[in-house]
Order: sequence, then structure tokens, then C-alpha cells
Amino acid sequence: MIKKVSKNESRKIRHQRLRKNLSGTALVPRLSVYRSNTNIYASLIDDEKGITLATASTLELKEAHSNMEAAKKVGELIADKAKKLKIKKVVFDRGGYLYHGRVEALAEAAREKGLDF
Repeated sequence: MIKKVSKNESRKIRHQRLRKNLSGTALVPRLSVYRSNTNIYASLIDDEKGITLATASTLELKEAHSNMEAAKKVGELIADKAKKLKIKKVVFDRGGYLYHGRVEALAEAAREKGLDF
């Protein structure tokens, strides 16, 4: 009997496969993306120390946006927070999601604001 694997379990397997080659440092942190049905989250993580340097999410936005616009705003927010921490270069961790849609919008907005990855 074959057990059906859910989309989220498949995503977690893809994420593990990606993460074995990605890690962040204090100078070049990991920009990790998590996407839920209603929100999108981005974090700057130093994996050597195991600490989160900065986070941004749609929960911080005051006004309502479409999903794509909200993702762009979150990308701009995380890039601004990185600038305050004097971080210019990051390693992008798409979290097992396809580089398409909201994940791509967040990444492109962060690049436009000055993050290099």
C-alpha cells in the first residue's frame, strides 16, 4: 500500500535537500522564506550562532494588500532591516517552494532595495 505524501511533506523534503548546501554566517546570513496561505515571512538567520538577526512578515503591514503586493512589501521590509544591520549580501533559502509567484516577488523586491544574492 502506497501512502500519499502531502504537498507540505514534499516541500519539507525539498527544503532538507536544499538546506544541506545552504548556511548563513554573521557576515552573509541566510534569507529564509516561509509562505502560508494567508501570510509570507522572511528571516535573516546566522546559522553558526543559531540566531535570527531580523524578521519581516505581512503581519507587520498596516493596510491590506494582494498576496503579490504584500510579498513585495515584505521583501522591501527585510532589505531595509538588513541595511540597518549593515548586511549587503545574503544566501537565499526559498524554503522548498518553487521560485515563482510570491517567493519570486519577495526576492526581486529585496534585490531592488539593495540586497545581493
